[in-house]
Amino acid sequence: MDDTTQTPPPRSDEPAVGGAAVEGPVIPVEFADPFTRPTTPPADPGLAPEPRYVVTRSWAGEPAPIAARPARPEGPSAPSNRSRGGPWKTIGVAVLAALIGAASAFGVFTLLDEDGIGGSPGVTVVERVATEILSPENSGSVAAAVARRVLPSIVTVQVRESDVGAFVADGSGSGVVLSVDGVLVTNQHVVDGAQQVRVVFADGRTYDAEILGEDALTDLAVIRIHASGLTAIELGSTESMSIGDTAIAIGSPLGLEGGPSVTVGVISAFGREVQTGVDERLFGMLQTDAPITRGSSGGALVDSQGRLIAITSAIGISDVGAEGLGFAIPIELVRRITDDIIEFGAARHAFLGVTGSTFFTEASDGATIPAGVAVASVFDDTAAQLAGIEAGDVLVSVDDKPVRTMEQLVTVVRLYRVDEAIDIVVERDGEEITVTVTLMERPEGV
Repeated sequence: MDDTTQTPPPRSDEPAVGGAAVEGPVIPVEFADPFTRPTTPPADPGLAPEPRYVVTRSWAGEPAPIAARPARPEGPSAPSNRSRGGPWKTIGVAVLAALIGAASAFGVFTLLDEDGIGGSPGVTVVERVATEILSPENSGSVAAAVARRVLPSIVTVQVRESDVGAFVADGSGSGVVLSVDGVLVTNQHVVDGAQQVRVVFADGRTYDAEILGEDALTDLAVIRIHASGLTAIELGSTESMSIGDTAIAIGSPLGLEGGPSVTVGVISAFGREVQTGVDERLFGMLQTDAPITRGSSGGALVDSQGRLIAITSAIGISDVGAEGLGFAIPIELVRRITDDIIEFGAARHAFLGVTGSTFFTEASDGATIPAGVAVASVFDDTAAQLAGIEAGDVLVSVDDKPVRTMEQLVTVVRLYRVDEAIDIVVERDGEEITVTVTLMERPEGV
């Protein structure tokens, strides 16, 4: 790998959005954001190709029109090619800038939420629920045991756009209790633009809530209620999970009264990239076939022990209806973002400072294999430049974790906090070198 050619710069039609790295083609998605105002006219379907799938954010209520950004009130808001010597070669993949870039179309997705929930259940005494050991012998089924354990930690999140007059919900989603003293997590699109927020537990207890912070980039928000003795959900991990493992979704679909709903499925895929709007994409998402519907945004996806592994956020819909594709934000990212919001009031996103594209190698049988991220350019005064990363380098791993595509690079870097140091292995002129990068904060507007 002696001869190298610098990757061409990003095309003008591929926006550079900040983050920690560059990004590649994605599954286009469109949010049916429950809290978009109904006065917003729907997008002209003639201006863009018709999507094969719609990714909708899970708000409950009347289904929003496909390929349009629905209104809040009356319906749910639905959310470089580089040549190498020998067998190596770079195959054309769009060059993307900074952390988020342009996307290619495969499907459309909607955020999951709920509209039109009114009324305020009475308040009862808070009771602590004892931890239960899950086993089929004493529970009848794993799902039943998980439900008993997790249901006290799941709430309906009702929102109102006005702070004048009596509270009548304009929409609703779901939320998950993170601490016994009233800290909860939900989706950002659930509380986006809300002037008043209420939390309703399965037994009817209702609390006013305040928004501690929101992060649109990852679609997460933290809210707080003034309560104590709550049942906090146990946090799990996705790192040891495999495709086919049990996944149980618990949320408040359609804002139905009487408590959350429980559906059972499996982990269908890891690391999905879904486009939920023209310039909005979510990275590293878990995919599940556990049935999820509007109003479930911000709900829990748990493992067979009832441990939180993800926050449900989007579903795939086609012209014939839901396609059994649910998407959830993995717990590793949830923890990082919520920690930042609790500590700083907002999420601070790590920024690497490069643009580039997926780098491919050629196998002996002629197949092309993704093998890293080819750096097209390096921004001045960024973590990458200060660490000595150069245009033409190929990034192949971060802290011993292989990085084969731009999407993986984005997903991995987002798990780190600002000022953390990471070791990146770089291929340069046929040799591998390790550089230590101290991540900086993503600049505004990037």
